[in-house]
Formats: sequence, C-alpha cells, structure tokens
Amino acid sequence: MNTRRVSTAVAAAGLSSFALLYSPQPVLPQLAAAYGLDPGSASLAIGVATGSLAVAVLPLAWLAGKVGRRRVILWSVLVPALLGLLLPLAPSFPVLLVLRAAQGVAIAGFAGVAAAYLADQLGTGRLAGAVGAMIAGNSVGGMLGRLGAGFAAGPLGWQGSQFAVAAVALVCALFAAVTLPAAARPSPAAAPPGRVPGRTWVVLGVPVAVGALGMGAFVAVYNAAGFRLSAPPLSLSPAAASLVFLSYAMGTMSSAAAGRLASRLGRTPALVTALAVTIAGSALTAHSSLIVIALGFAVLTGGFFAAHAIANAWVTSEAPPHARGRAAGVYTLCYYLGSGAGGTTGAVVYGHAGWPWLIALTSAWLLLAASAVLATLRLR
Repeated sequence: MNTRRVSTAVAAAGLSSFALLYSPQPVLPQLAAAYGLDPGSASLAIGVATGSLAVAVLPLAWLAGKVGRRRVILWSVLVPALLGLLLPLAPSFPVLLVLRAAQGVAIAGFAGVAAAYLADQLGTGRLAGAVGAMIAGNSVGGMLGRLGAGFAAGPLGWQGSQFAVAAVALVCALFAAVTLPAAARPSPAAAPPGRVPGRTWVVLGVPVAVGALGMGAFVAVYNAAGFRLSAPPLSLSPAAASLVFLSYAMGTMSSAAAGRLASRLGRTPALVTALAVTIAGSALTAHSSLIVIALGFAVLTGGFFAAHAIANAWVTSEAPPHARGRAAGVYTLCYYLGSGAGGTTGAVVYGHAGWPWLIALTSAWLLLAASAVLATLRLR
C-alpha cells in the first residue's frame, strides 16, 4: 500500500472537514448583524455543529464497522461540502442551524473513523506518520477555513465567504474520494470484552475532563474574538480580525513538541504547565494593546494544543487494549461537547458582561482542569 497516497488522501479529507466545521467563526459578527442576534445566539452556528458531531461520533464509528470505514469517510467529506454550498442560501437563522447540525453529524464520521481506517490500511508500523499527516490536515484546515472566510467576508459578505470555503472544501473532498484506496484490509478480530476496573475509568476521566474543559475555554475565547476585535476601540475589519487565527500555527508546533515535554517533565507536570500557559495567554488578551492581544492568542493557542495532545495521549496509553476504542470515543465525544457547550456559554457571558468576565470564566475552567490533573497524584 502506498503510504504517501493514503496519508495525502486522509489529510485532504481532514482539511475539508475542519475548514467547514469552523468557517463561520470569523464571520459571527456579520451573522449576528444579518439575523439580528446577540453574540451568544450567533455562536450557536459553531455550537450546534460541534455538539452534533460529538453526539454522532460513537454511532457512526459503529456504523463504519458494519458498512466499511472508507464508505463512511467518503460520505463524511462529500456531504458536509455540499451542505456548505447551501449554507449561504439559508432564509433564516434556524434553517442555517439545521444545516450546521447536519454538517456536524456528517463530519463525525471522519473524526471517529479516520485513525482506524489508517490502521487498517497501513498497519501499526507506519501509523504514527500517517496520523501525524491527518492531524496536520485537520489543523491546517481549521486555520485556512477561518482565514479564508475572514478575508472573503469583506468583498463577498458572509454568504460569499461561506460559499468560497465550501467550494474549496468540495475540491479537497473530491480529491480524497478519488485517491482513497478502494479496499481496506480487514480489521483484526476485536479482543473479547474485558472488565475495566472502576479505578481505571476514574483516572481516565481526568484527561477526558481536561479535553472538555480546555476545548470549551479555547472555543469560547475564539468565538468572542471577532466581536472583541471588530468593536471599538480596535475596530478591525473582518480580514484583519481573522489574522488572529494565524495563532493556530503555534498550536501545530506545540502539539508536536508536547510529547517531548511530557517525556522530559513527566505527564502530570507537563499537562499542568500547558494549562498554566493557556491561562497566561488568556490573561494577556485582556490587555488594551493589539500587539499584546495578538501575543496572548498565540500563547493560549500553543498552551491549549499542547494540553490537548498530552491529554489525548494519556487516554490512549492508560486504557486497557480492549477498551482503547471506547476510551478514545468518549474523549472525542466530551471534547466536542465541551466545544459546543463552552463556546456558546462563553459567548453569552461576553455579550452580557464583556471580555474580562469571559477570561475569568474560562480561566476558572482551566484551573479546574489543572486541579483534576494534580488530584490524580493521590490515585497512584
């Protein structure tokens, strides 16, 4: 099997999926103006998609075992792109939310199946590099989708920006459909279910909580970022405000370095450090200087992605072999539930109380996550 072909196809699928998932984020102020919404209501354009993704991950992973992982992946990249082309035509905000929820459900097939598909195709020996390419595609897609939508919103409006992102996503989806191998090797028989000690699930609950709380805080800050940056005294254009998403490059680098940090410091100190860096970056965004705000977004993004990488690896490494699939699925579910619930809650708080209270709330979530990590020292 051609490793490069498989990796490139899955990376293209990831780019398509995550560009679509978050493309409304930089144009939330324009959505709010178009439909007469407050920030909290407008942020539902993100929350319903990530929430429906979370709910659909486990059912679609089960379905993929019945009908084939490649088939589920193909539907999971083609359907969201086609729905994205319809999004600008939504006659009302409720209709737009229905389309976004459908996108989230469809994207869940890729999110829940892609790693297992790679394992089927390539085996464990070449899996690490392929998964790295997939994660790169996901993060690049998330960044480019936001940047593209932000820059296109000026000349084309929010409708034109969403159509442009969907068109590019459709091209990537078609590329993935053509290049994904037609048949995967049969998956090895699953190990017979075994009992997982309750103590193990308690320990695994900590990184799951870190993923949910961290993602909730992260998305809450980014959901409100467009409103903060476009309002006086900063008054940035949509294109200029969308440059904040370049901070995702810091996340790409920090997630790659997180493993080395955990090996050097130990998992618990590394994760607590990453969460502390995220809090510090959030605090910097409360400054009035645009340069300091930009630095704050870079720092919090780097810290969050490092924390996410360490927590995700924790779940995989600590779960018994026969329970790794369940554990990974639960992590993904809670991660995206945190995105939907936390992102919307944060936008509501920003709309009613302002940026300082939003930072206070998200910092409290991150401190709670760090406290849970430190509490695991007593369980050892």
